[in-house]
Amino acid sequence: MSTIEKRLTTLNIELPKPATPVANYLPSIKTNNFLIISGQLPFINGKLFATGKLGGEVNIPTGQQAARYCMINILAQAKAAIGQLDAISKLIRLGGFIASTPEFTQQAIVMNGASDLAIEAFGNKGRHARSAFGVASLPMDACIEIEAWFELK
Repeated sequence: MSTIEKRLTTLNIELPKPATPVANYLPSIKTNNFLIISGQLPFINGKLFATGKLGGEVNIPTGQQAARYCMINILAQAKAAIGQLDAISKLIRLGGFIASTPEFTQQAIVMNGASDLAIEAFGNKGRHARSAFGVASLPMDACIEIEAWFELK
């Protein structure tokens, strides 16, 4: 078991089977020393954790938990792509898309659910650049979708 997977175990996180794409794209691309993970939704056991919009039917703590589930699914995709999470030298960037009402402005706070888990799992190698966008809607009415770029050893 890799060091990162041991950290996840201490956080009571078991990586799920990676989700299959819901459309015509690849779940990840490895090129040179980069691994790019396509946007992941907050699936748990094949079902969305939360649907709807932040600022509407989804509150900030639920959005943060959904972001954490997206990060867990990102890690599952990464492990499937490269075999072992210890092959990652750094998380470069997270891009978050948060389904929001027009007046909602706390997208960055919602994204902290994913960012906090990245730092818990990778330590300083989990510190990253990031964007958090408010969007009108997401596939399957998910409240959040997150993509990631990793640097590999």
